[in-house]
Amino acid sequence: MKMIEKLGLIALRRLDPERAHRVALKALHMGIAPVAARREVTSSRLQCHVAGLQLDNPLGLAAGFDKNAQAIAPLARAGFGFLEVGAATPQAQNGNSKPRLFRLTEDRAVINRFGFNNDGMVAISDRMQNRPKGAVVGLNLGANKDSSNRAEDFAKVLAHCGHALDFATVNVSSPNTESLRDLQGKAALSALLAGVLDTNSALPRPLPIFVKIAPDLDRHELEDVAEVALSSGIDGIIATNTTLNRDGLQNRHRGEKGGLSGAPLFERSTQVLARLSELTDGNLPLIGVGGIGSAEDAYAKIRAGAQAVQLYSALVYAGLSLVQDITTGLDALLQRDGFNNVSEAVGTARADWL
Repeated sequence: MKMIEKLGLIALRRLDPERAHRVALKALHMGIAPVAARREVTSSRLQCHVAGLQLDNPLGLAAGFDKNAQAIAPLARAGFGFLEVGAATPQAQNGNSKPRLFRLTEDRAVINRFGFNNDGMVAISDRMQNRPKGAVVGLNLGANKDSSNRAEDFAKVLAHCGHALDFATVNVSSPNTESLRDLQGKAALSALLAGVLDTNSALPRPLPIFVKIAPDLDRHELEDVAEVALSSGIDGIIATNTTLNRDGLQNRHRGEKGGLSGAPLFERSTQVLARLSELTDGNLPLIGVGGIGSAEDAYAKIRAGAQAVQLYSALVYAGLSLVQDITTGLDALLQRDGFNNVSEAVGTARADWL
């Protein structure tokens, strides 16, 4: 990490977390961000294909950092293999009342209860028109809090924004919109995905469609998700979103309502990932997210069954230079263990997490 980035992170931590997030996005617009040379973030070992997407490396940015597609170009230059923006809902909405974002520094974690605050699908789609060529960019699809038909909302956003995307994610796992997680049930998820896939098939260029699930599902619920995913025809699962669990936290904000992300989520989210890999027998691409803060963490997710990984919360503590640290470190780990390509490592240590 360069000194300017270290000083910037120190300054941001003195601000209210949500204000710091806005300042960080503004800094990205101004070009105050690390730019990774391509040779530092890709190699023959790191290049991969996930659900038809060709990636320079398997490290992606999770949804939530760039909710409104305002910083795609500078984020792409940071070295991510792919970016996910959003969540976007049909209508703009303010989300939940503030404060709604909390740093748990001792725990290397974050709690948020944003509630899908975003500028709406029209504004987000307009911004996506100017995304840089060559970047792989997807959109996290959400539903409005006051919607009378939340399942329909996902299809609406896809229909409006699909032409500007490389992939889309159905987010039924945010804990911050009341009853949203109920859509992870077998019947509800089947119906929701059917509507989204019908919309997708009508696009001029159908997209890979992922579904993002919670880490708090039990074994039976995971079996239902796997069954629906395999039978529906979706292209993959993102495991996992934030958790409601608070075990072992030290920070004074540990009792705040919302979803917990960051280091404490790593073990549980990786267990869920490995279980899904077992249940789908490796026949469905999985993207691992939750608690990644190092190359070793990313490698563990891949060996547990992930074809690609995503991070977000670790950037709060380590900055964007972490992207290059992870890609170069991951390349070295693959070389150390004799893997010619990251795809060869997928699932090779799954049993360790079951």
